[in-house]
Amino acid sequence: MQIIIINGPNLNLLGKREPEVYGHQTFEDYFEQLKTTCSDVELHYFQSNHEGALIDKLHEVGFSYDGIVVNLAGYTHTSVALADAIAAIPAPVVEVHISNIHAREAFRHHTYTGAKCKGIISGLGLKGYEFAVKYLQEL
Repeated sequence: MQIIIINGPNLNLLGKREPEVYGHQTFEDYFEQLKTTCSDVELHYFQSNHEGALIDKLHEVGFSYDGIVVNLAGYTHTSVALADAIAAIPAPVVEVHISNIHAREAFRHHTYTGAKCKGIISGLGLKGYEFAVKYLQEL
């Protein structure tokens, strides 16, 4: 089974950016732990700060991977194009947010992309990625 985690803008700064919201761990360090925790699945990782690159990656893997975990960060609340890309592919997608988007600014309460996903995990920190992978394994 192949699952990819696709992270969007500014998530390359995890561990440095707003640690009171996002914690002190880099995603790369967390991903190494996750590969151990979820050793029964082949995990891949992609991050980009560019909307088009994220769309291209969804198109690339959306017809061949068994599942996709996305955290599209700020694009979650603005990108109809990313929502359309998710809707266009057969692979199941689970959206993850490290922080609780409903406990933050009002503009973060709406998710265009989440409406096209199998589910949304929000506010459980990095652990949300593990829950999303486990869910996709059970589908």
